[in-house]
Amino acid sequence: MPLRLIQYRLEAGDRTVAAMADVGPARRLAGVDSVYALALEALAAGTSLSALAETRATGEVVDLEAAEAERRLLPPIDHPDPAHLKMTGTGLTHLGSAEGRDRMHKAAAAGAETDSMRMFRMGLEGGRPGPGQVGAQPEWFYKGDGSTLTAAGRPLVSPAFALDGGEEPEIAGIYVIDDSGAPRRLGFALANEFSDHVTERGNYLWLAHSKLRAASVGPELRLGALPDDVRGVSRIVRDGTTLWEKPFLSGEANMSHSLANLEHHHFKYGLFRQPRDVHVHFYGTATLSFADDVRARAGDRFEIEAEPFRMTLRNTLAIAAPENMRVKDL
Repeated sequence: MPLRLIQYRLEAGDRTVAAMADVGPARRLAGVDSVYALALEALAAGTSLSALAETRATGEVVDLEAAEAERRLLPPIDHPDPAHLKMTGTGLTHLGSAEGRDRMHKAAAAGAETDSMRMFRMGLEGGRPGPGQVGAQPEWFYKGDGSTLTAAGRPLVSPAFALDGGEEPEIAGIYVIDDSGAPRRLGFALANEFSDHVTERGNYLWLAHSKLRAASVGPELRLGALPDDVRGVSRIVRDGTTLWEKPFLSGEANMSHSLANLEHHHFKYGLFRQPRDVHVHFYGTATLSFADDVRARAGDRFEIEAEPFRMTLRNTLAIAAPENMRVKDL
């Protein structure tokens, strides 16, 4: 049974890690204060992260509901230096994911096939290469570093200048680079990739701006392979009532690209193979409330759940105060 690792804080404030299987309670790991440190230890010992975690399991049962209610959950991965955690992603990777994007830009293209639809078709035709082959490049974007990685239960903060703060329910791959510069996948997590869809709709060339936002991942890091067919639900709750709810699909059975192809086109850059860096890579989605003309507002709660994961990812939308940023001569 795949293990799940959860980082959290004790009531006294100290960091620690728990593990749980498909069934049964979460149990604290002895002598472990971060998944990152445990992963480096597994690399040094030449063993798997799962096997090492199992040797550290104790009989101490962890109340994860209390940890969430008291905001003691942490992202399932982080780095001692947030600048060495890179959040990136790929879009137009899921079957049907181009439809909303295509509608968004169709008017500007005067009815012609948009760049978004052409890229999606490239994925359909060449996103699943055979062994030893390189497939079509996906859309790729940079989201930020570890300073904007948000834990479950914490607010997702939208900048004051943003035109929108909308959810994107998806799966993220979690990686660490070993000392030889090789990417090592630790596992997978639920994710809310959180973007500014109004800015993106204004001009497709503003996609990069729309993605420079916080994102939430977790609460659990699921070790082992991702099921081919992932089925979940994304919802927005406003004032205690469900405002919008829709199922979403992920996993390779529902994607136009294989995970191996997405990983290749990210890690082919030496910049992303720096030893001991952490990568959180979002695989994309096909389900957005924005496509249904829903606009989230401050105080709304995003909820994302999917069957391979035991815990729900919850975050409330918050709006940052305006900042008076001005460049000054030195």
